[in-house]
Amino acid sequence: QGPTEKQLRYREKVTELRKNRNAGPTEEQKQKYIEHRQTHAMSREPLLDGLTSPYDLELFRRAQTRACLDMEQMHLRGAACDGDGALPGAAVVGACLEAGIRTIVFGRYELDTWYHSPYPEEYTRLGKLYVCEFCLKYMKSPTILRRHMAKCVWKHPPGDEIYRNGTVSVFEVDGKKNKTYCQNLCLLAKLFLDHKTLYYDVEPFLFYVMTEGDNAGCHLVGYFSKEKNSFLNYNVSCILTMPQFMRQGYGKMLIEFSYLLSKMEDKIGSPERPLSDLGLISYRSYWKGVVLRYLHGFHGKEISIKEISQETAINPADIVSTLQYLQMLKYWKGKHLVLKRQ
Repeated sequence: QGPTEKQLRYREKVTELRKNRNAGPTEEQKQKYIEHRQTHAMSREPLLDGLTSPYDLELFRRAQTRACLDMEQMHLRGAACDGDGALPGAAVVGACLEAGIRTIVFGRYELDTWYHSPYPEEYTRLGKLYVCEFCLKYMKSPTILRRHMAKCVWKHPPGDEIYRNGTVSVFEVDGKKNKTYCQNLCLLAKLFLDHKTLYYDVEPFLFYVMTEGDNAGCHLVGYFSKEKNSFLNYNVSCILTMPQFMRQGYGKMLIEFSYLLSKMEDKIGSPERPLSDLGLISYRSYWKGVVLRYLHGFHGKEISIKEISQETAINPADIVSTLQYLQMLKYWKGKHLVLKRQ
């Protein structure tokens, strides 16, 4: 579906406004920037005039104002929750619950959370949570965490280690046999996933936990879960890469591992919907790479979506959506054609 008339008019308006964009700052402006930086260093915002069009500068100012207001609200909620030891009133309690867990201490990292997770209320109102990176038990203070770490015997996830390559391992954890660990893993994951709804009913699922090992133990990198018996052949119910390990290829590795399991089971797999924004980006990147590699090595005259699916274990609907996203699928004379550019 193409853009509407309103969208076209807006695009023309923006294009016209951006015609006034400067080619670049003049020598006089450059000198002003340098003097301003030398005078104020990092204590003030750098001069922005002349760097872009007035329209884009105004957009930036609006976003900057909104971000400042959001940060101010966060600080107000944090101050209300931290308190001074007095009994909180109803308004303060409401602010605390709204703020929720803002950060977690996890191993050597302190991570900002993205979404609310249904931890018990006495933990949620603290604002900061302390989590053992091996057994995933959650605690209220650094003192309790230190005492726990001194006696915690866990150095890797429970279950069977089914893959190892260098320092990277994958453990298969049964939600029925290791219920508490899997529940804690789900609660931890919800802090970084918007669409996740499974927290406590973990028994019908298998969890594949990826870790990176060193002398201290196996550190959680990410995981995916899948139903033991999926009626719709979903090979992933939930997938997460921990924030400190993002943009390092681990997400794609988890996805590839899920499809490898599907091949071993002689099934065609697909992730459970809805996908999160980051999940959709990761899966689309994986599907695109697999489909393009297959097409690059294909030398026949006619190609079948079913054949690609059987070879890659990717659901035909996901292959079609990927080809459409790449603008490689066309309907011509009653047939669907895959455009393979040389």
